[in-house]
Amino acid sequence: MGEGTDLGRVRGLGSAHHGSHHWLLQRYTAAGNLLTVLFLAVSFVALPDLAYPTVHAWLGRPLPALAIALLVVSVFWHARLGLQVLVEDYVHGASRFAAILLLNLAVFAGAGAGLLFVVQTVTAVAGEQSTKDAMAAAMSSAMSQQGGR
Repeated sequence: MGEGTDLGRVRGLGSAHHGSHHWLLQRYTAAGNLLTVLFLAVSFVALPDLAYPTVHAWLGRPLPALAIALLVVSVFWHARLGLQVLVEDYVHGASRFAAILLLNLAVFAGAGAGLLFVVQTVTAVAGEQSTKDAMAAAMSSAMSQQGGR
């Protein structure tokens, strides 16, 4: 009982027992997407203005950068799960394997690029800040040397 029809068992077309896990993963990633987008929307509204320097400096802080990174991973994972179901349902034969392989490559490349861009922005903001700190220290020491003469 519960093993499908006799013909389905013979053909190997019974349940794969992965449907509920896949369904739950889609719901978890959707909830993660919703939470991170809400956090980012509230953060954008709280910014004094949406000029490039303001948003760039905001993204250089740890919490927004982490939220963007989590959003990138969650969105690409969610898209992969949904497109995998589409491929499994509507693509047949040997091209199914190729389509799923191509889907996996595209998702990993997209998520990797998104994470790389976040890291690049964070390091650029940190580099700008360290340059400003070094300039301020140099000005301060120059001023103190002139005052001592």
